[in-house]
Amino acid sequence: MPTSRDRFRNVSIIAHIDHGKSTLADRLLELCGAVDPRDMRAQYLDSMDIERERGITIKAQNVRLTWKDHVLHLIDTPGHVDFSYEVSRSLHACEGAVLLVDASQGIEAQTLANCYSALEANLTIVAALNKIDLPAAEPDKRAAEIEKVLGIPVNEILRISAKTGEGVPELLDAIVERVPAPEGDPDAPLRALLFDSYYDPYRGVISAVRVFDGTLTTDEKLRFLQTKATHDAEEVGVRLPVPTPVKSLGPGEVGYLIAGIKDVGEARVGETVTNAAHPGEPLPGYRNPKPMVFCGLYPIVGDEYGDLREALEKLRLNDSSFTYEPETSGALGFGFRCGFLGLLHMEIVRERLEREYNLSLVATAPNVEYLAHLHNGAVEVVDNPSAMPENNAVDFVKEPYVNITVLTPTDFVGPIMDLTQTRRGEMIKMEYLSEDRVELVYVIPLAEIVLDFFDQLKSRTRGYASLDYEPAEYQRSDLVKVDVLLNNVPVDAFSTIMHRDKAYDYGRRMTQKLKELIPRQLFDVPIQAAIGGRIIARETVKAVRKDVIAKCYGGDITRKRKLLEQQKAGKRKMKSIGRVEVPQEAFVAALRLDE
Repeated sequence: MPTSRDRFRNVSIIAHIDHGKSTLADRLLELCGAVDPRDMRAQYLDSMDIERERGITIKAQNVRLTWKDHVLHLIDTPGHVDFSYEVSRSLHACEGAVLLVDASQGIEAQTLANCYSALEANLTIVAALNKIDLPAAEPDKRAAEIEKVLGIPVNEILRISAKTGEGVPELLDAIVERVPAPEGDPDAPLRALLFDSYYDPYRGVISAVRVFDGTLTTDEKLRFLQTKATHDAEEVGVRLPVPTPVKSLGPGEVGYLIAGIKDVGEARVGETVTNAAHPGEPLPGYRNPKPMVFCGLYPIVGDEYGDLREALEKLRLNDSSFTYEPETSGALGFGFRCGFLGLLHMEIVRERLEREYNLSLVATAPNVEYLAHLHNGAVEVVDNPSAMPENNAVDFVKEPYVNITVLTPTDFVGPIMDLTQTRRGEMIKMEYLSEDRVELVYVIPLAEIVLDFFDQLKSRTRGYASLDYEPAEYQRSDLVKVDVLLNNVPVDAFSTIMHRDKAYDYGRRMTQKLKELIPRQLFDVPIQAAIGGRIIARETVKAVRKDVIAKCYGGDITRKRKLLEQQKAGKRKMKSIGRVEVPQEAFVAALRLDE
């Protein structure tokens, strides 16, 4: 195996969802002989059960391949917009990127976003049209579209089928020819970047590293510049794709590092690793991603609170793009307020916590971060509806907006305009990429796209439209906090912040849903939705009644009346001191109202 640095090529595969990244990675593993044919399986690099079940890549994976006396460090990245942070981290460890485009569908929203990320990172882009074996493939038309939108000449765009393997050897040759070899000084002090980490219960933290300068050697004493911790390099290795120990990694090489780290906070993604005796300068690292969607996560069994904290710590090492902090709810007990990059990200984190750490969790309704401007000039950041100041203290509220890019066939422009306008969106531009494909750009409140916007978009366009979004500025809106009261007591888990125009509909639906879910008590239970002190919707769960006059047969009516009055007085007293029993299932079902 060559060790000369000019024989190395570090490349990442980037594309929209379902354009064939993981299938291409499979073909590359086969062609380069990295996996024994008997062990080969589809989506070989997607190691998590949840990735294989959903058919999506969630974690970027790296592998070392050999092709015609060159060594390729390949990184397979996710395609979904919620995991774009994974893509940006992977790009920092590469000099080139393979941009895959589906020959039947053409450029999609995430194709553009990922391509621009690669260009910002100064990577060489090797464009390839995939799925040319499909009957619906239109390679000439799609190649012209790529040239028009991204400026990549048609004669440089390769045509491949990751499924059959057609054109893949030529793609490997193009990577070797076009992508530059990594730079770096082998004699300079060691500087290596941690671009991913995960926790192994037996070996501690295992980190993916890219060496920029110097040499990372087994058994040397290392210094982590951000946390200022020192550790010994217990094992340095490369993934072939089976983890294989090596003596050292030189400049431009990608591999893994095990340094016996048990505290997950000491091996953060973006950390610079250097030699403890001769430290180098820190590398730029990464900007921390800003969470866009927040929800509360609570263990169904209160005793699992400590387990949930430990699980969040370990998962955060593997996925540093979500945040968490402790919070308490009167209805659900102790839990954590978590911030995510999007709704799919929230679903995946919750599912991983339940699967990998055997927890049973309740998630509150997702919401976004608001800015409450008070009469006294102060500004409060509100990521939880229960933290919203009282109405009389608030001057106005600002909410986050996002710029969304929708790419769609021209037939569906009308339904998309209707959807975005009902969600308070404003059009910025509309551009025809070709005679049958349009790019629509809107600015829209984040709260309006967080719940079911993507599903609605797909159903109205029969799955043909694609969506990408990026944060814009905060804007002033007419927002109110809607509280749900059970027996005149507010239940914080059901509180939400929304636009005034939609508050009445939400209140009515929530009270009706809770009326079905809450079991009857021994007294009438009023369920109310309120904005401040004003009730906007009400339902009543009628009391369970015992037939107290069953033993009276015939006789004077006054006796029956006396028993009924006693029962009424007892219910009145019970109602004044009675607490409504809300089963856990009712909370879970009510919080799924919008689903």
